[in-house]
Amino acid sequence: MNLTTSKTPIAPTAEGDHGEKAADRLDKAASEAEGERAVSDGSGLDADADRDSDPDLDLEDDDSDRAPSGLAAAAAAVVATGLGVVGLTGAWTGRVVAERETLLGQMKTASGGSVARQISEIYGDAWHSTALVNGIFALLAVLVGVFALVRPAFGTPGKDPQPGWVRAVATAGIALGVLGVLISVGMYFDLIVALPAASAAAG
Repeated sequence: MNLTTSKTPIAPTAEGDHGEKAADRLDKAASEAEGERAVSDGSGLDADADRDSDPDLDLEDDDSDRAPSGLAAAAAAVVATGLGVVGLTGAWTGRVVAERETLLGQMKTASGGSVARQISEIYGDAWHSTALVNGIFALLAVLVGVFALVRPAFGTPGKDPQPGWVRAVATAGIALGVLGVLISVGMYFDLIVALPAASAAAG
């Protein structure tokens, strides 16, 4: 009798423990699944939040927007200086034009002509052509230099001002261009050095 009484409560106790453990495992698995879904749903928001809060990404975007305007101004400043130097020293195009005018002058005066006409056709036209070509390069230097200085005013406004070296180089290009224009005008109109006179050539 005692053995039978002692075995009766054991079986339901074991079954109850197994049921409670299974229920705990199901609840735990469900909570883990919900946590994973919450993390997966919030990943996109976290990425966007990190992008918005990262200052390096914002600076890269801003730099990419301002890069074209800054690059154009810097390139224009360098080109303006180069054109100004060419306007003062001359270019191979000026020599080609001068040689062409000299050849045409020789052809025109081959059949004869006065000394004054030979000077004008052979020497004067070549001289004036060289001055004209140099003046065109100098004028281009002025225009490109002005463009380099005023370029930021027509582009997208940026936080950083135009670099100082760009303004300095552009200003130098404008100064060289203006000087080249003045010299070319003086040479073209014989204001600096006049053509030889026919009387001096004859004497």
